[in-house]
Amino acid sequence: MTLDSLKLNQQVTIQSITENGLTSKLTDMGLYPGKSVSVIFKAPFGDPIAVDIDGYTLSLRKEEASLVEVQIG
Repeated sequence: MTLDSLKLNQQVTIQSITENGLTSKLTDMGLYPGKSVSVIFKAPFGDPIAVDIDGYTLSLRKEEASLVEVQIG
């Protein structure tokens, strides 16, 4: 399951990030394995989405969110 496929307010744990040119930027923004996040907003067509990470909001394009593998719980 990837971050872009989640429902609103669903709490998940990041499992991995697919290697890509954006991987290091996503890690710098606080997305890394073991981190808990939740989706707090999705635009009408699903792009962009906003996630809560440790009390701050991060906005991601659907393409970026699809690189983040997550597990519920």
